[in-house]
Amino acid sequence: MKSKIYLIAIASTILLITPIALWAAVPINPAIPSTSTSLTADDLVQLGLKQFRAQKFDLAIASWQQALNLYQQQKNSKGAINVLETLAEVSKMLGKYEKAISYSQQLLALAQSIGDRRTEANALGNMGNNYRVVGNYAKALEVQNQGLAIRKELNDQQGEGQVLASLGNIHYDLGNYRIAESFFQRSLKIAKAVGNGNGIVSLLNSLGAIAGTQEEYPQAIKYYQQSLNNARKIGFREAEGNALNNIGTNYHVQRKYKEAIPYYEQALTVAKELKNPRLEGAAVGGLGLAYVFLEEYDKALSLQEQSWQLAKQIGDRRLEAMTLANWGYTLWRSQKYAEAEQKFLTSLNLLESLRSNLNDGDKVSIFDTQLHAFNLLQLIMVAQGKPEEALEIAERGRARAFAELLSRRVSSSSASKVDQKNDSTIPTLSSVSIIDIRRIAKQQNAVMVEYSLIADPSFIGQGKLKGEFIKLYIWVVQPSGAIAFREVDLTKINISIVDLVADIRSLFNDAKAIVRDPKEVLDKYADLKQLNSILIQPIQDLLPKDANTRVIFLPQGLLFLVPFAALINPQNKFLIEKHTIQIAPAIRVLDFTHQLKQQLQKVNLQEVLVVGNPTMPSLGNPPMQLPTLLGAEKEAKAIASLLNTTFLTGDRATKTEVVEQMKSARFVHLATHGLLEEYRKGEIPGAIALAPSSTDDGFLTASEIVTMRLNAEMVVLSACKTGQGLLTGDGVIGLSRSLITAGVPSVVVSLWAVPDEPTALLMTEFYKKFQTESNKAQAIRHAMLATKAKYPDPLNWAAFTLIGEN
Repeated sequence: MKSKIYLIAIASTILLITPIALWAAVPINPAIPSTSTSLTADDLVQLGLKQFRAQKFDLAIASWQQALNLYQQQKNSKGAINVLETLAEVSKMLGKYEKAISYSQQLLALAQSIGDRRTEANALGNMGNNYRVVGNYAKALEVQNQGLAIRKELNDQQGEGQVLASLGNIHYDLGNYRIAESFFQRSLKIAKAVGNGNGIVSLLNSLGAIAGTQEEYPQAIKYYQQSLNNARKIGFREAEGNALNNIGTNYHVQRKYKEAIPYYEQALTVAKELKNPRLEGAAVGGLGLAYVFLEEYDKALSLQEQSWQLAKQIGDRRLEAMTLANWGYTLWRSQKYAEAEQKFLTSLNLLESLRSNLNDGDKVSIFDTQLHAFNLLQLIMVAQGKPEEALEIAERGRARAFAELLSRRVSSSSASKVDQKNDSTIPTLSSVSIIDIRRIAKQQNAVMVEYSLIADPSFIGQGKLKGEFIKLYIWVVQPSGAIAFREVDLTKINISIVDLVADIRSLFNDAKAIVRDPKEVLDKYADLKQLNSILIQPIQDLLPKDANTRVIFLPQGLLFLVPFAALINPQNKFLIEKHTIQIAPAIRVLDFTHQLKQQLQKVNLQEVLVVGNPTMPSLGNPPMQLPTLLGAEKEAKAIASLLNTTFLTGDRATKTEVVEQMKSARFVHLATHGLLEEYRKGEIPGAIALAPSSTDDGFLTASEIVTMRLNAEMVVLSACKTGQGLLTGDGVIGLSRSLITAGVPSVVVSLWAVPDEPTALLMTEFYKKFQTESNKAQAIRHAMLATKAKYPDPLNWAAFTLIGEN
C-alpha cells in the first residue's frame, strides 16, 4: 500500500474571488435629521447621494467630505459617523482601499471618544476587510479579533457572524484552508439562524472556494451555483458576479476552457455595471488565461495587461502580484522569455512584501500559495540559458520563514528567550546571490547538491495547486565555487517520482519485512536503484572521489523523505559506502547554522544530557500509556558510559527536569518515543515523550521547543520519525526545524521507526567515532557502515540523518 504524500506544485494562478465584506456592509445612509444650524451639511449629504446615484463618484465624495467638515465643526457626532461610514464604504466599492482604511480609522477614533461600541465594532470590521485587501494580514487579524470581542460583549450575533466570515477570508488568503473553512461554517450557521440572506449567499461562495482548493470540483460547483441562485433571488449583484467568476475558475481548473469563458464574460458584465475593479480584474484575468490555453496569445496578453492595470489601480498587492504572474505566464507561453522574467520578478517582490509582520506559521502557509511564481521563473531562467540565476531563484523559493527565524536567533545574543508570538522583529532577508552561494560552499568545504522539482505549468488550479512533476533541476556547487547544472526529464521515466518515493516509504514503514541476506536486500529495494538513477547518476561525475569529503544534499518537497544514504548505484553499492552525507533545507540555512556553531564556541558548555526510556506518558481517549522502551534504556546507559556521565530514566526523566538540563547542555541525546501527528499542540507537528509530572502531561512538543533558547552543539533524537513533519515550501516543519530555530546547529533525526538493537548499535558506534574525531557526518557514516555489517537491511541503518552543521 502506498503511503500518501502531500505535494505542492503550483502553476499559473486563477483569480478566485472571496468577498471583501462578506455580508452587507455599511449602506449609503440618508441624511440624519438635525438642528437648523446643520442644514448646510444635510444638504451636502443629499447632494452627494444624488451625485452617487448619477455615478458621479468624485463629486459625491467631495460633497460628503464637505459635509463631514461641517459636522465636525458643529460637534455633530451622529452626522459625522454617518458620513464617515458612507465615505469608507464608497471608497472600498471604488477600490480605494487605503482611503477606506483612513476613513474607518477616523470613524474608530470618533466612536471610541463617545463610547459608541457598535460603531467601533463596525469600523474595526470594515478596516480589517480593507487591510486584508491591501495585503496587511497581520493588521487585518488584529483589528478583526478586536471587533469580534466587542460583538460578543454586545451579544451581537449577526455582527459576530460577519467577523467570523472576515477571519475566514484572511486565513483563506494565507493558505490556512482548514482554519478558513471552520470560520466560514461557524459564520454560515449564524447567518442561517438570524436569516441573513446576503451572508448565506456570500458564505456559500466562500465554501465553494475551499472545496476548490481540495480539488473537490463537483462540490465547489454545487456551492457556487447555490450562491448564484440565491444572489439572483435577492438582487445581490456583487455576490452574483463573484459566483459567476468562481464557476468560471472551476471549469478552468478542469481544463474546460470554452465552458469557463461565458461565466467570466457574465462576471465581467456585472463588474462593469457595479464599477467594481476587483471583480473586473479577476474576470479579465481569468479570460486571459483561458485564451492562453486556446493559444490565442495576442488576445490573452491584452487581457492580462488590463487585469494588471485594474489591480494596480485599486492598490491590492496580492491581486497585482497574481496578475503579473499570469501576465508573465502568458509571455512565457508566447516564448517572450525576457519580458516574462521581468513580470515574475516584480510579482515575487510584491508577494514577498505580503509576508511582513506575519507569524512563522502564516508565513509558511502564505508562501505555499506563492510557489507557482518560483517554479515558473526557474523554467524561464533555464530556457534563457541562465542556470545560475535559476539557482538563485530556487534558493529564494525555499526555507524563507526558517531562515528569518534563524537570522533573528543569530542576531539576538542578548535575548533570554525567542518569542515565537512576536515575529515583528524578524528582519527581512535579502535574496541569496551566486556570490553568497560560492562563499558558503567554501565555508562548508563540501560539495553541495541542490534539487528543485518543476511541476507541469499547464496544471492550473486554486490556492495550493497540484500537478505532475515534469523536470528535476540539479545544481552541484563545489568547494571551489564552481557550479554545474543538470536537468532530468521526469516524463521519460516509467513511474512518477511521487509514486516512486511513496513505494520506497512503504518499504521502510514495514518493520516486519526485514531481510538479512544481502541479495534479498537488493531485490527488496530495487526502487532505491531506480531513484538513484534519477537523483545521483546524472551528477555522479561531479561528486567527490574521496569518501570522506562531505556531500550536502538540499532536497525539496517530497525529496526530504528520501533516505539518501540507502540509494543504490549500478554496481549495487549504497551511497553511504561511497560518500559522507549531510542534509540541509537550504544553502542560506547552512550559513546560519555555521554562525550558530561559531557563537556556541564562545559559550563553551561541557554538560552532557542523556535520556533513555522515561516513564511513559499516556495518550488517547481513553488514555493509554505508551509502551516502555527497554532497548532505549540500554542504549542510554551505554552512551552515558562512553561519555563519562549519568543518564535520566524512569520517573527521573520528567519533562520539567529534561527541559531544565537542556538549557545548559552541550550535547543532548534523547532515546524515547517520538510522535508526529499522534500528539499535536500548537501549529507545529512533533513531540518527544518524557515522564509526566503534576504540572504537565510529559510531552515536549515542537511548538514548545521553538520558543526555547538552547546552547547545545548537537541534539540526537533517537526516536521514531523525528525527521518527519509537515512538508511545505519552507521545508519540513517539525522537531528538527524547531531545535535548529532554538539555537542547535546540528540535529540527528530519524525518517522512520528503527528496531531497538540496530539503533543501540548505531548510536554507540556514532559516539565512539565522534569521541575520536569531531566530524559528525563522518561519525554517522561510520556508524551506518558498522550497523549495516551486522544488520544489512537499510531499514535497520539508513533512517538517521544529520541536518545542519557538521
